[in-house]
Amino acid sequence: MYEQLQTLDNIRLNFNPDGLLALNITLGVIMFGVALGIKLENFKGIFTKPRTIVIGYISQFFLLPFITFLITVLLKDYITQGIALGMILVAACPGGNISNFISSLAKGNVELSVSMTALATVSAVILTPFNFAFWGGLYMRYSGQVGADGLLQPLQIDTTQMFISVFILLGIPLILGMIFSWKLPKITKKIMKPIQTISILIFMAFVTIAFIKNYEYFIQYIKWVMIIVLIHNAVALLTGFSFASIFKTDKKSRRSITIETGIQNSGLALVLLFNEDIFSPELPLGGMIFIAAWWGIWHMVSGLGLAAFFTRFSPDKI
Repeated sequence: MYEQLQTLDNIRLNFNPDGLLALNITLGVIMFGVALGIKLENFKGIFTKPRTIVIGYISQFFLLPFITFLITVLLKDYITQGIALGMILVAACPGGNISNFISSLAKGNVELSVSMTALATVSAVILTPFNFAFWGGLYMRYSGQVGADGLLQPLQIDTTQMFISVFILLGIPLILGMIFSWKLPKITKKIMKPIQTISILIFMAFVTIAFIKNYEYFIQYIKWVMIIVLIHNAVALLTGFSFASIFKTDKKSRRSITIETGIQNSGLALVLLFNEDIFSPELPLGGMIFIAAWWGIWHMVSGLGLAAFFTRFSPDKI
């Protein structure tokens, strides 16, 4: 397994500049659509009902990256640097854009879900680069894993450029979307759902086309990537559920915290990975890209499956 994944790390996937530009634009549109549904009152819960939001926030931005780091170190003899760093990068990203929809289907606390999405999206400008640099750096330092040349591969990323890129990809669309919603509420009601739906479909199409262009790699490595992402995503969902249970949040909030912790914005991870100003072309990006791309598909499947499971039970039972 390790030898196969090591060859995955070193492959160069087939992507063209036009496709990467389309991915950047798509992510910007997705975040703009998310921002259309964010109101200033979504942030009031931080002050009026801070306990539940803080529990969810800690679960998503602090506990999940930490547990992911522990998993990568424990599995260092079975997974490669690229796979491990891909897992850490996904865990460092904010919640996915479909988390509010899934929370609604799961009969969770939708108000909490929207508030967490708003807070996570804003703070991701700082915490996503920080979490990846911190936990990724620790992994490279303590894993003791060596590359094909027998030398420990350094983590070479431009953290400043990563902050700038995250701000452009998340911050600017967020600001523009909130201003648009505030100034043009009637138009916002008409276009919000179509924009969100279309942008998600375009993103799914992009990932599908990318897999088709790299079909031979997909067939060769997907079984291992599927297993790793399945385990990682299950741990993320279990982390949210367990942490919310330990602090005895109400059942509906527990459902939403579970979903917010397990649904990650892997599209952001993909865009960052393809930015050569952030990640050196010498880094083992193949495994990182496959992890982020497959996570983007799998978390929708697991999220919808979890929502279907939750709907079988009354919110006062589980």
